[in-house]
Amino acid sequence: MKKCLSDPVKLLTLLLFSLTLSFTSYAQEIPTDQAIIDAGGVLFNGNCKSCHRVKQKLVGPALAGVETRVPSIDWIYAWVRNPAKVIASGDEYANKIYNEYNKSQMTAFNNYTDEQIMSILAYVKAEANKVDAPAPGTATTTAGGDAGVPTAYLNAIVIGMILILVLLLVILVLIINALKKYLDNKDLSPEDQEIVHSKYTVGSMVRSSGFIFLVLFIVASVSFKNIIDGLYTVGIQQNYQPKQPIAFSHKIHAGQYEIDCKYCHTGALKGKQANIPSPNICMNCHAQIKEGTNTGTGEIAKIYAAIGFDPATSSYTGQQKPIEWVRIHNLPDLAYFNHSQHVNVAGVECQTCHGPIQEMDVVKQYSLLTMGWCIDCHRKTDVNTKDNHYYDKLVEIHNSKKAMKVEDIGGLECAKCHY
Repeated sequence: MKKCLSDPVKLLTLLLFSLTLSFTSYAQEIPTDQAIIDAGGVLFNGNCKSCHRVKQKLVGPALAGVETRVPSIDWIYAWVRNPAKVIASGDEYANKIYNEYNKSQMTAFNNYTDEQIMSILAYVKAEANKVDAPAPGTATTTAGGDAGVPTAYLNAIVIGMILILVLLLVILVLIINALKKYLDNKDLSPEDQEIVHSKYTVGSMVRSSGFIFLVLFIVASVSFKNIIDGLYTVGIQQNYQPKQPIAFSHKIHAGQYEIDCKYCHTGALKGKQANIPSPNICMNCHAQIKEGTNTGTGEIAKIYAAIGFDPATSSYTGQQKPIEWVRIHNLPDLAYFNHSQHVNVAGVECQTCHGPIQEMDVVKQYSLLTMGWCIDCHRKTDVNTKDNHYYDKLVEIHNSKKAMKVEDIGGLECAKCHY
């Protein structure tokens, strides 16, 4: 060490080496592997995106370059898993962020591993390095709800029958005119001539058996069509769009702010029901965001009233009351449907059944949700078995097939939905 102190070059080299070691330990190399970035993107979009953006502030700070702003990567690990503990420890940077964002505390993700947090950082860094491009449209092409009801077919049948009758009527008139011309060339008695050239009046035509048959046929056809249409709409609430007690806009939340559906509807990942989000989830953002894009403070005040929150003092009063949401999608009790099996295992997007939810200010039932609609989907949908160990045994059994449909794995068995 004394030799180093006496030699400025060696001293400078030692200092640079120490700084390099210090920087390396501070800023661990963030992975650039695409698989890690993709995994981080899934975690970011599912859990972080509701409060953070990469390049702009939202509920929380922009995350681009976060690894250079914090004391260390280990600090990020501790913060993600338990931000309250880091704040309580007196950490200067943690308290700075906490106070800067109106003492809105981040949700703790204590089940995240170091690798998962690092994958999120990898995704954030990759997105931060991208050149900004115009935002793509939010329109989503989904399976529509027009299939299944035979109204169009019935309309075509009825119209076809009417056209056939009209055509027959025209042919009949032509035949009558031809017969008249033929009989005019014959020597007919005055009585026969009068019959041949007798004029049709409106009264005589209305009283004729042909006209009565035509009217009865049209009335019977239209009535039959309406009865069939009515039978096919029993139990169907497609396009049902009730007014809710709070004017919550999915177009703002899921569309403009791109909040993942599963952030609020947590049950979709782990259970049968997608569940109605509790006001606690709303307060993750609205403890700080106190004015809405469309409705100002009016609708957000209803959330505060339900959960017992005083926005003036940012404190809870303890006086709570339920929000009486109106149910929109309601399958009959005889049918079993599991959200987690479709969303978590099969990877079905919410829009597949619920339509372009990110474009709806007021949610409606987009699809039919009938038995035939579900069966049709199971017959057409390929099972995504790639990197999904849930299906390993089934892939082995069905290895003779190029692609498995849902019907190949029991998707049409009665007991699957009616147990």
